[in-house]
Amino acid sequence: VQLQASGGGLVQAGDSLKLSCAASGGILDSFAWFRQSPGKGREFVAAWIGGGRNYDTSLKGRFAISRDNAKNTGFLQMNTLSPEDTGIYFCAIYDTGNIRVSGSYTDWGQGTLVTVSS
Repeated sequence: VQLQASGGGLVQAGDSLKLSCAASGGILDSFAWFRQSPGKGREFVAAWIGGGRNYDTSLKGRFAISRDNAKNTGFLQMNTLSPEDTGIYFCAIYDTGNIRVSGSYTDWGQGTLVTVSS
């Protein structure tokens, strides 16, 4: 499966963005979003696993993951953005194991950059 992430950009603190993860060559079933901030490794953001939603607890309900089966596309709605949310956001297909660990995923997209200014 090939994944194409899009929707990133430069926004101000408090703004919202909606990221898309378009899949081709296969069905987007269980998947997740990770982000990589400057100087850090890939951190778990949210996952759609078997129809259930899982989030990093630090997000405090600001983000929402969803999927459109007809479009074979996943989404990440991000609200009340802060500079700490800055980073490259990646989507990936779930394989097996701990859903919060990047090693449990395959078929990573190229990422989309989100920059939040203060």
